[in-house]
Amino acid sequence: MRADGAPVSGVSTGLEEWDKSAPLSGNLKYQKIIERRLCKKLGKKYFRLPPVLEKDATRPDGTPDLSSLVLRRFPEWLQCPSCEMLRPAGRWGQDPGKAYRFCPKCSNDRPGGAKVFAIPVRFAAACTAGHLDDFPWNWWVGHKEGCANRNELKLSSVGPGLAGLLLSCPTCNQSRSMDGAFGEKALKELSCKGSRPWLRTNSNGCGCNGNVGTFRAVQRGASNLYYPVMESALDIPPWTRSLERIIGDFWDVLLDITSLEGRIRYIESSEQLSRILARERIPPRELAERFEKMVNDADEIDTSNLRLDEYKVLTNTVDEDEGEFEIHREAVPPSLVSRVSCVVRVARLREVRVVRAFTRINPPFDGEGEVAPISESALDWLPAIEVRGEGVFIQLDQNEVLQWEQREDVKQRVHPAKESWIRDWSRRYPDKPIPYEASPRLLMIHAFAHALIRQLTLECGYSTASLRERLYVSEGVDGMTGVLIYTATSDSDGTLGGLQRRALPHLLGPTIEGALRSVQWCSSDPLCIEGEMAAPETHSIAACHSCLLVPETSCELHNRFLDRALLIGSGDGAMPGYFHTCLARTDRWQ
Repeated sequence: MRADGAPVSGVSTGLEEWDKSAPLSGNLKYQKIIERRLCKKLGKKYFRLPPVLEKDATRPDGTPDLSSLVLRRFPEWLQCPSCEMLRPAGRWGQDPGKAYRFCPKCSNDRPGGAKVFAIPVRFAAACTAGHLDDFPWNWWVGHKEGCANRNELKLSSVGPGLAGLLLSCPTCNQSRSMDGAFGEKALKELSCKGSRPWLRTNSNGCGCNGNVGTFRAVQRGASNLYYPVMESALDIPPWTRSLERIIGDFWDVLLDITSLEGRIRYIESSEQLSRILARERIPPRELAERFEKMVNDADEIDTSNLRLDEYKVLTNTVDEDEGEFEIHREAVPPSLVSRVSCVVRVARLREVRVVRAFTRINPPFDGEGEVAPISESALDWLPAIEVRGEGVFIQLDQNEVLQWEQREDVKQRVHPAKESWIRDWSRRYPDKPIPYEASPRLLMIHAFAHALIRQLTLECGYSTASLRERLYVSEGVDGMTGVLIYTATSDSDGTLGGLQRRALPHLLGPTIEGALRSVQWCSSDPLCIEGEMAAPETHSIAACHSCLLVPETSCELHNRFLDRALLIGSGDGAMPGYFHTCLARTDRWQ
């Protein structure tokens, strides 16, 4: 970010600061959101939107409303772009009340005394437990014995790449290039100090160190510096019905009243609920009974797998049109009836996405693992956003998937991905059971979702980053075999209507056929189809940027567990893909 024209880098502080600097009052009092199933799973009373205000927002008394998120400066070390000196933030020139820092010497030498602002360095250090610290500059340069300088270094650019960045000490003249700084074990002999600049306190007893690569250098803007641990849920019936949503606003109050008669008396005495009764034309007793049923429904929520309830609603034969949720079942295109059992046009949906923690270095898709907290103590709420949009749900035929995945050649195809996933998990979490396996079903359905996203981008008018997958996959005879492709934006771009329309039979058939044709060949073949292009840590086989990968924001699994050969067959024809019977129909276009 920039402050007064100067670059300033910082980390957002913990949730306690939200309550302190941007409480849910005044202009922010309507930023509380609720998704009952997600509240139960995470043990929270509610969620809240980020405290974003309109420009020039004012309080009721007319004074400016300055509610906002608080940032803490990070990294502490800054560099002057003119003289290339490197110092902690407290050793630069500053103006009272201003976040920027400047170099006094270079500013005085500039005509007119224009400030030369110090810029944040792009090096940092992090560990797999989520801690964050400044890069160990003094350790890296290796001062000569007796050198007392620890607050002023120089980082000069003398050539291309990291090898061309020279770190030196002006006092003892010791120097070292930054080449190799981002190596997995570049910080050997160093241990993590447990620094948590986003919270008020640091952590004690962190066991991460540079000798095993769990404490390492990272770039300040690198994608692996922050992976949010997300929980999400679709708003589905009965929670989407108008009256149920209204009652939900009084959930905590009514829940504290244990008797039905007591709730009736409260409803009768509440002016707001009385207006609801008059509008809905129902007596207080019926409203209290409806709330009682909601409480019973909440008790029956299976928090271990929220998607199973969504899957049951999406695959139901009954259309739904309740408030935030509208779906219509469509006919399966004739060319796909042997592989697809259900198509649903999702005309309207609401998704709530909650951030409950984060990780560094390793993505959080593989279960709990090591996560870092976003607050010092457990609160009644978590930050969230809500997305309203549209989508297309496709359920593959469960019997066909089951028969196909039992083939020995299919199992052999995914064996390398399965083994690499087991090794990776065992190395990182030797004492924890693997959360799921890299099965043919997972890799095939995930590859199908990516192929669909890339094809829909060409046909429905949305950018690739505006679409998102939601996988419904579980193993076994009665396991889930579906995928929802939906709009992933929180503004009006999510409700244009172009995506849900692709679920119509005369449009979906050509769309899926086009998606299959697009992955039959890749510009990186034959290396790609033979599994030579995918990085081992992705646990994928045939997947690269030319054929299957999508933006990180569109993929639930961080572009891992993919194999397009499971859709269209292996390059040598030895293994049939799940959609091999449909490919013959596409040959007429080739």
